[in-house]
Amino acid sequence: MESSSGGEPGPSTPRHARAARFEDRGPSLPSRGTAAFEDDSGLIRLSVANPTLDGQPHSAKKSSRPRSRLKLLYEKRVTLFAILAALPGIGFGTTLIWTSTWSQDAKISLTVLELLLWLVLTLALLDQIVHPLQTLTNVVGALREEDYSFRARGAAPNDAMGELALEINALADILTEQRLQTIEATALLRRVVEEIDAPLFAFDPDHVLRLVNAAGERLLQQHAARLLGKTAGELELNACFEAANETLVALPYSAPNARWMLRKSSFRQSGVPHSLIVLSDVSRALREEERSAWQRLIRVLGHELNNSLAPIISIAGSLSSRLPLPELPEAQNADFQRGLGIIESRTAALHRFLQSYRRLAQMPSPTLQPVEVRPLMERVAALEMRLPVEIAPGPDLVLMLDPDLIEQMLINLVRNAVDASLEQAQSGKPGDAPTVRMRWEQTNNKVTLIVEDNGIGLLNPSNAFVPFYTTKPGGSGIGLVLSQQIAEAHGGSIELANRPDARGCRVKVRLPYRHE
Repeated sequence: MESSSGGEPGPSTPRHARAARFEDRGPSLPSRGTAAFEDDSGLIRLSVANPTLDGQPHSAKKSSRPRSRLKLLYEKRVTLFAILAALPGIGFGTTLIWTSTWSQDAKISLTVLELLLWLVLTLALLDQIVHPLQTLTNVVGALREEDYSFRARGAAPNDAMGELALEINALADILTEQRLQTIEATALLRRVVEEIDAPLFAFDPDHVLRLVNAAGERLLQQHAARLLGKTAGELELNACFEAANETLVALPYSAPNARWMLRKSSFRQSGVPHSLIVLSDVSRALREEERSAWQRLIRVLGHELNNSLAPIISIAGSLSSRLPLPELPEAQNADFQRGLGIIESRTAALHRFLQSYRRLAQMPSPTLQPVEVRPLMERVAALEMRLPVEIAPGPDLVLMLDPDLIEQMLINLVRNAVDASLEQAQSGKPGDAPTVRMRWEQTNNKVTLIVEDNGIGLLNPSNAFVPFYTTKPGGSGIGLVLSQQIAEAHGGSIELANRPDARGCRVKVRLPYRHE
């Protein structure tokens, strides 16, 4: 049956349509707290019953509802009225037949024919009245079950049944349009939620996860099918419920220095309140603010200190060149010489110290160009002379990056790895020979450069990227900070952690795979 067949009975008529056609519905009972009244037009009017009247229970008052009367079903009433309407004509015709001079057999035959014709016309009238209503019932039932493909036949103006069919068809068109708009809006909302690069979670009142987007899957490192149905405690997201809205929280799944801005709101689904949690990674923004503050501080201190250090170095050098003085004892000349040498050496060291920090504040913007990953790694490994650096085989990739900045970053990372491995070997503790290994891998639209060592590992990973923080006796504390700045300038990130499978440290530099 076609969807435009107007709900006519047929073998493909939906179950709800056939049930609506043949179900013998009795008078519906009003809901509790309501009273049903039928007016002269046949419409059922519902009125809400007041629970109390004059301070007394409603049951204590005399009911003002009219007595319910026994009513026949609609089809039976139509049949009864059709019989009663034709009864005078049938009686008059029967009287004419039996008062005529015809034979007895002719009178019986004519009477039977009259009764059969009466029955046929009554059934035809009943069908003409009831069948259109059954058709409209099928259409309304289909609309109730959200099947908007049915339409009623015989829709025409200036006709009572046709106008009813017109209104039902118009209602079906409106519901179809609203359904399409709802589907499109829902699809758009789902697409937007999936494309948002911020973890999004929806929890029910029992703190059970009901919705998660792709960014949330990446944060929790599991697929949505395994996450849905778990509680916030099982997902280690209790901190999101304990913290206030628009505050910073730290999550165990992210890097040690990662900070997330928490935004919470509520919504209702099927009348049940739910909690919506959105996390925004503000680590890079905070690092940019921190770096900007350090850069301003370095520029101010560097300018003021350089203005003072330059004359100190010059005066110390001039005084040292005049020694020894003949009028002074040799021991005193030696003391002056030693003191001026200390002043000159320390001021020169402080000058170099400030110049190295100024590099952090004056790093140029990267100039991107095609660079092959394998030759780049080989050049960096060849520059390290203290320890052979292993290079694991990897895919042949060409990235768009600044070779000078990336090379400087890898040199810093390899130097730190070699220092850690040699320090472990010189400590006298049992272990393998010092080893530093470089490799790279590609995952989707990211390329990860990895540097591993078998040194002593990280004692305090949370301070690894703090400017000026160092554990080396002669370190400046800007190597890792500069490396992080170079990686982020290329749109990437850097991660520093102890190796889970062996002793030592592993550095991962993630860069976007942008090939020409």
